[in-house]
Order: sequence, then C-alpha cells, then structure tokens
Amino acid sequence: MLVLALLMTGCNSDKKTETGDKEKMEDSTESKEEKNKQTAIASVNALVAGDIDATLKDAAADVVDYGDGSMAPTKGMDSIKASLHGWRDAMSAYKVENMWAMADGDYVAVFGEWHSTFKSDIMGMKTAGKSVAIKDVDIFKFNSEGKVTEHRNIQSFAEFMKQLETGAPK
Repeated sequence: MLVLALLMTGCNSDKKTETGDKEKMEDSTESKEEKNKQTAIASVNALVAGDIDATLKDAAADVVDYGDGSMAPTKGMDSIKASLHGWRDAMSAYKVENMWAMADGDYVAVFGEWHSTFKSDIMGMKTAGKSVAIKDVDIFKFNSEGKVTEHRNIQSFAEFMKQLETGAPK
C-alpha cells in the first residue's frame, strides 16, 4: 500500500510540475505580448507627436515597412525614417482616436481612427488644406528581442483618395 501511495504521489507531483511549467510559459507569452503591445502603442503615439526617432526607437536596424502592399516595401531604418519625416512634415492637427491593440504571438495590431489636415502637398498630389479621417490597422511583427522587424497597415486607400479629392472627411 505504501509503495502504491508513493507512486500516486509521485505521479501527481509530475502533473503539478507539468501544469506549473505550462502556466509559467503562458504567463511568459502573455507578458511578452503585453510588452509588444505597449511598444507598438508607444510607436504610434510618437508618430502622432511627430517624434520620428521615438517612433523607430524599438525597430530593428533591418526593419521593413510593407505599407498596405500597394507599393514596393521600404527597407531599412534610414529609408523608413525619411519616409516618415516626409509624411509627418506634410500633416497638421495629426491625431488618432479610439486606439486599441491586440497581440497574437509575435504580431501586434493597433486599430485607430486617424485624423489630419495636410499643410503641404505630398506625393505629387495637391493636398494643402484638405482633411482626412481614415480607419486604419497597423500590424507590427516583433523578434525575440522585442524589436519591430516588419510593419504593415490596412486602410481604405480609395476612401483616403476620395477625401483628398473633396477635401472633406466622412
């Protein structure tokens, strides 16, 4: 009986260890995802503030911005930095509302409603003085060191262009 009791105690102990290890791994994953969410949100907030260096402070040196996929990807820190400066320099009253984020593994999606008025023309378009309001999702991919390696965004480019033509957001 004693041997049977010891065997059962040992088996239960192994199950507790397996359960504990699984819980620690889940906590670690949740912690990593939460940290990545906070990093992505901080990056978006820095872009709104016009601080491009802070926007990219947690990006890997070889980061790639795929945008919405309609144009060639922008590769590398310097190219992305120049692109972001051009974008933010053309904007005034830049803000995001109703922002929230979700994480799944190495990916974080930040949802929001973007509002801005163009203070200068951009990308060959006459945009000065025109306002836009666009719903957007920014998708960040993180590496194991917590650095952003990829960025993508999803928005209605057709709606964006329509607002630029009329100068009035919906």
